Amino acid sequence: MDDRIIDPSALSREPHVEPEDAKETQEVKAQQALLNDVDPSLTDADQVAQALNVDPRTGLSSEEAKRRLDKFGPNELASAPPVPKWKKFLQQFQDPLVYLLLAATAISLVAWIIEKVNAAPGAEGEALPFDSIVIVLILIVNAILGYMQEAKAEEAVNALSEMTAPTSNVLRNGRVERINTTDIVPGDILVLGEGDTVPADGRLLAAASLRIAEASLTGESVPVGKKPATLDSAKALGDRANMVFNGTSVTQGTGRAIVTGTGMNTQVGKIADLLQSTEDEATPLQKEMNHVSKILGIAVCIIAVVVLLALAVLEGFHSVHDVIDSLLLAVSLAVAAVPEGLAAILTVVLALGVQRMAAHHAIVKKLHSVETLGSASVICSDKTGTLTRNEMTVERVVVPSGEVELTGTGYAPEGDMVSIDGSAVPENVANEVLATLGAGTLANDGELREGEKPGTWEIVGDPTEVSLVVAARKTHADKKFAHFDRVAEIPFTSERKRMSVIARNATDAGKLTVFAKGAPDVLLSYCDRIYVNGAIRKLTEGDRQDILDTVERLSREAYRTLGEAFRPLETDSLAQIPGIRTNSAGEISDISEQAEAIEAHLVWCGMVGIIDPPRTEVRDAVAEAHRAGIRTVMITGDHPLTAARIASDLGIIAKDGKALTGDELDAMDEAQLDKATSEVSVYARVAPEHKLKIVESLQRQGNIAAMTGDGVNDAPAVKSADIGVAMGITGTEVTKQSAKMILADDNFSTIVAAVREGRGIFDNIRKFLRYLLSSNVGEVFTVFFGVVFAGWLGIKNPESVGVTVPLLATQLLWINLLTDAAPALAMGVDPTTEDVMNRKPRKLTDRVIDGAMWGDIIYIGIIMAIVTLIGMDMHLTGGLFTDRSVDAMGHDAQMVEARTMGFTILVFAQLFNAIASRSHLQSAFVGLFSNKWLWGAIGLSIVLQLLVIYVPFLNTAFGTTPLPPMAWLECIGLAFFVLVASEIRKIFLRMRAKK
Repeated sequence: MDDRIIDPSALSREPHVEPEDAKETQEVKAQQALLNDVDPSLTDADQVAQALNVDPRTGLSSEEAKRRLDKFGPNELASAPPVPKWKKFLQQFQDPLVYLLLAATAISLVAWIIEKVNAAPGAEGEALPFDSIVIVLILIVNAILGYMQEAKAEEAVNALSEMTAPTSNVLRNGRVERINTTDIVPGDILVLGEGDTVPADGRLLAAASLRIAEASLTGESVPVGKKPATLDSAKALGDRANMVFNGTSVTQGTGRAIVTGTGMNTQVGKIADLLQSTEDEATPLQKEMNHVSKILGIAVCIIAVVVLLALAVLEGFHSVHDVIDSLLLAVSLAVAAVPEGLAAILTVVLALGVQRMAAHHAIVKKLHSVETLGSASVICSDKTGTLTRNEMTVERVVVPSGEVELTGTGYAPEGDMVSIDGSAVPENVANEVLATLGAGTLANDGELREGEKPGTWEIVGDPTEVSLVVAARKTHADKKFAHFDRVAEIPFTSERKRMSVIARNATDAGKLTVFAKGAPDVLLSYCDRIYVNGAIRKLTEGDRQDILDTVERLSREAYRTLGEAFRPLETDSLAQIPGIRTNSAGEISDISEQAEAIEAHLVWCGMVGIIDPPRTEVRDAVAEAHRAGIRTVMITGDHPLTAARIASDLGIIAKDGKALTGDELDAMDEAQLDKATSEVSVYARVAPEHKLKIVESLQRQGNIAAMTGDGVNDAPAVKSADIGVAMGITGTEVTKQSAKMILADDNFSTIVAAVREGRGIFDNIRKFLRYLLSSNVGEVFTVFFGVVFAGWLGIKNPESVGVTVPLLATQLLWINLLTDAAPALAMGVDPTTEDVMNRKPRKLTDRVIDGAMWGDIIYIGIIMAIVTLIGMDMHLTGGLFTDRSVDAMGHDAQMVEARTMGFTILVFAQLFNAIASRSHLQSAFVGLFSNKWLWGAIGLSIVLQLLVIYVPFLNTAFGTTPLPPMAWLECIGLAFFVLVASEIRKIFLRMRAKK
């Protein structure tokens, strides 16, 4: 953007009536000129609004916004073009194991061609290179499955992105609306508040104590104060005080700005790299899976070499066919041992689990966060809205002359002011109540408006502030104070614990009054007068003690208290307020930096007691978390007595439990802090930096900590936590961006449900890993032992020369295709077991595949190999368990039948293994039919195996032969022994676990 200035005379000319198309073209040109050719910081805000054809008081209409969205496009940075589907499909073949198979296919094809060329006239041979064709077809089918799995995972991740899409407040159709950030267009009026991420570049129209963190754009480490005044000369980006920029965040105050640039026309858009140019870092789980696959691959390659050497030494290579068969076997062995679809299956299982979480209001932003969720040992939660219902209602108003109760609950402004004992409310008490509620509704950024459906109400802003607006409407205090107009604001911050506004009284010569609200003990320290019986007098120590005693009483009754105060300034000019600093021109630089002058000598008028009842479901969730070895910690800005009362009601602490305050935390050294956080579960009157201290202390003790947050100052603690949780309803955009998970319903129970789901997902990952690896190891052992003991098993024909392999390469590849994908995916959606929340959290240092699982894998692999080789041996002459009925067959025919037996037994053994692998300890017959997807996958695998055995052309392709009924009994009986052996092992493991 250069330094040219808009020509004011051109902007102020009266427009003449033109055809709609011409008018639209001129508007677009004017807007493009502003976006590209001028510097709005050097142009008056009204002229910028005129150039963009928008009224700052009402904003754009929905129709105009849609038209501009079509013209200027969505408000997003350019991303890398999507990878074409054909390229994604071809990427399935970019794998070293696939390259090995393709090389083997080429070798096999060359051997077939040589054989055909050198064949004697009339000699029978293969009409087609079946080995090569089958391997290629299996590779293609495997690629299709991989492509479909990745597409499903990508679809799930995109759906998550849409769920976590940022939103922003804009002024449209004369009212504040929350829309997707991508829908913002040039000319929109941004409504900015503390914790918002600035969604586009804009020219400030108004600002109240507005400070914005621009480190992401300019490198400036300190938040920059913003003012709408026009600059007198071109400035560097970091010095444009009247501009806001896309991607920066509001740390304090409020403001409104007119959008001058969106998407790639923003400052960050000009310097942004393509979003998709960076690669995602592998997660701990992915790294471990890659490590396991690598180790397994190396081990199998060694075994493949040993098998080749064994074949060469024991049998010798007597022809090209022997070499080709041996190479194919070795390559197939390597491929069979490594579950190449593991990464895709892992992603799909995580994605499906995250989708289930989202359906229950827990939106996990990154798939790998599920790994951490199941390990959570401490959940640190805000009180308001998370442990409570967030239906803030002012029930009590305590003033110097008495106390009243307001009827009605929720946000509907329906209710009355009644005395505590049921008698009529005295007039002096009523007046003091109106003064208290009037101060509370003026020192307020909340908004209450009617919903689309009759009788419903919508809130904008903080629920606590809106409760004061509702109370003022119930008592009509809002009408009594309607003649006050806000002129300045000192915003609420977590550190200040109070908020003040300066309002002009239209009925009293425009004189100014300060209205303030905040934590009663904090606000009271700024008061030296009190409003009683319609008059202001000095605040005595007795008054001060009475007020603090009332705070204690209300807090014990679980009320959240807010004090209200005011201060008549007796002047109509901000510059004439006593103690206010001005520059040489008599102007005030920033009123928010002069709180000490504004908030001095306040007049106490009363306090309100706000109730926010605990969520009924939270007590059960806290108890469930406790059973799961997860400690619940409450962190709140409320009074310690209020916090302790709510915490004891929810079962977080005992009835006589105490709360630590932020001041007490400040007085501790690191050792004392660690001791306190290991014992105390309730913290009150804390600031955001205390949250960070608590999280870091818990992590030093080896805990995996979840931390909830909503305000902008919570972001550091949320980001530092192992599981940062942002509030979806009340949370700021900055906090949502820092978090790993967003609660769509702001409910603590949802966190516990997400932990339960996370544990279930992790259990399922272990299930299909146990299944895949034990099945693949079974294939490796079958081939290895089949080669080593070929003579004893009858696989080797003593009367022939050359290589005889136990199973063909195509058969091994088919087993992998058949049993790796569908059953493993089905196990990934296995229902959560009942005991998932009855065990302690998993440590992140624990291996996914631990020693116990490796024991399962090797044990089942050996059993699988034994039953397969026994089945083959029964159909071979010269074996240990030979069925003498096969003696009449030649050895070649025996081998075809024996391979078909071994092939089928191995398939069924792996299907029985799928049933057995659902638990390390629990019997497979518990909840046997609870996973309909697993049974569907098993049924599909059986049907496909039957086709390979009974369809003639598949017999040729896979070297199989139809099996008689008795052979099926042998196959199923031997394969079933895998399940029996697994159950026997589990019985011993359960007995040992009990001891």
